[in-house]
Amino acid sequence: MLVCFSAISAEAQCAMCRAVLESEADLSQAKGVNNGIVYLMMIPYILVAITGFYIYKTYKKKSGEKKT
Repeated sequence: MLVCFSAISAEAQCAMCRAVLESEADLSQAKGVNNGIVYLMMIPYILVAITGFYIYKTYKKKSGEKKT
């Protein structure tokens, strides 16, 4: 979780997108596209982490019931 929300600048654009967006004078559009790509890239990892946590808790709960 800490890695996902750290303040490290990530460059997620492909070479073609970057070249087209940097050729424009206004770099705010390039920053917006980059932030959108990073946002879309994070969603699957968060969903996998939540699913893994749910499976872990379910497994832990079932193994605890078998011992008693």
